[in-house]
Amino acid sequence: MNEQFAFIDYLIFGLYAVVILGVGLYMSRNKKGQDKTTEDYFLAGKTLPWWAIGASLIAANISAEQFIGMSGSGFAIGLAIATYEWMAALTLIIVGKYFLPVFIKQGLYTIPEFVEKRFNTSLKTILAIFWIALFVFVNLTSVIYLGGKALDTVLGAGDGSNILLYMFGLALFAAAYSVWGGLSAVAWTDVIQVVLLIAGGLVTTYIALDHVTAQGGAINGFAHVYDVAADKFHMILKRDNPQFANLPGIAVLIGGMWVANLYYWGFNQYIIQRALAAKSLREAQKGIAFAAFLKIIVPLIVVIPGIVAFVMYKENIADATSAFSNGDAINYDKAYPWLISTFVPAGFKGLVVAALSAAIVSSLASMLNSTSTIFTMDIYKPYINKNASDKQLVTVGRITVLVALVIASSIGKTMGSIPQMFQYIQEYTGIVSPGILAVFLMGLFWKKTNVKGAIVGVLASIPIALALKFLPIEMPFLDQMLYTLLMTIVVIMGVSLNTGEGDDDPKGIPLLKETFLTGKIFNISAYIILIILVILYTIFW
Repeated sequence: MNEQFAFIDYLIFGLYAVVILGVGLYMSRNKKGQDKTTEDYFLAGKTLPWWAIGASLIAANISAEQFIGMSGSGFAIGLAIATYEWMAALTLIIVGKYFLPVFIKQGLYTIPEFVEKRFNTSLKTILAIFWIALFVFVNLTSVIYLGGKALDTVLGAGDGSNILLYMFGLALFAAAYSVWGGLSAVAWTDVIQVVLLIAGGLVTTYIALDHVTAQGGAINGFAHVYDVAADKFHMILKRDNPQFANLPGIAVLIGGMWVANLYYWGFNQYIIQRALAAKSLREAQKGIAFAAFLKIIVPLIVVIPGIVAFVMYKENIADATSAFSNGDAINYDKAYPWLISTFVPAGFKGLVVAALSAAIVSSLASMLNSTSTIFTMDIYKPYINKNASDKQLVTVGRITVLVALVIASSIGKTMGSIPQMFQYIQEYTGIVSPGILAVFLMGLFWKKTNVKGAIVGVLASIPIALALKFLPIEMPFLDQMLYTLLMTIVVIMGVSLNTGEGDDDPKGIPLLKETFLTGKIFNISAYIILIILVILYTIFW
């Protein structure tokens, strides 16, 4: 049944490409007689409504990392990997209530800019360099590689011979509108892409469930999958589970997962940049609540297909055993592309591949825009050309996008030997994120935190994280992240107390009650999300 692309598939995929490029280029146009300002290019002129913010947050977040990497982890681990998505919904509510009001009140372009206002320029530069390296060498590289791998499996021979071709094709497509238009082009195309990726994801899930039993039917399929792979439907893994090192039981709910989520959703430039571009704080908070609702349904389109692929592998449906073998090992990240290439029929295949491409391209465009924002505003402007005009800054931003793409595309294929890409991304991001999170949390909520404490803390966090990772001690990487965070906080407190005069730091942020007041819509949404999460974790404990 491994049908190749039919004419209708090419037509659908081509229509997708034309619409995205058309919308992106239309939104990229300059206002009559005016060049783009830095606010236009990097913050979409601060005009985004809540629904565009929510859609763009999810489009930036959901990428090949989820469709390919998280489906692969669904195959290997099961529903427990969905905790990244469901806990993210709760994290978004926390970010919307406690972090976002402070950021928007300060009129930020970038997250490192907050560090400069709260601490000093030196620490801002250190963190800016951290972020640029992380975006280019981990995030961009992995998304481009996974995207190329997915398209090679679905459209090509599946032997990896055309991965480079697809990688550069995706990179060029993302650059085609994001280089010129900036965040405005990225955010407005994201609204289309998120609809497409959710629709295409649901189609794939339905078709996979429909084919997992001889009788057919998605409901029958789910019942069969649940019966055959009941051990894959536990959110909290037991210590004897072979995947415990990746998701260490109850510690997922009370430990290192909070480090990963709070860092990613609260202090990650390419995520929070959408909220900073909102018309108002209330609009940004409504957008974040909308994104939280969307996060709850994401496991249905990225994790369940991986579990279905596991059942097919176990029962050798459509020669699944040979499809997933990679020598003596199993290539988990083949799960999603294999389902598409094997079971999705002509017509729908074009839609699903367009959805997959939408997820990849939207994330690439978001990461590129944020990389260029940090480099331009936090490195180029203060250190290279302090008197740069808006036009010069926008030009530098565009050049930065192209340079980042070339670097990431060039080294992307080196990732081919990694068995679970999603876990790889979390693990290596986790070396940097605890220290950054510690600095931000202490800078936001402890007024005695001073510059020396923050700098020593963030620099100490890297050797602490590496020591916990490479010392001969068996410790899940999420636990490593938690302990790194706690030790970094202790370092920051110790240095701040020993180098300060006992008083609050002059740059400490006044935390007024009215700063954290939220609107009725946000509050109701928060309660509904909490109730849904309690129900889900109760059912799948």
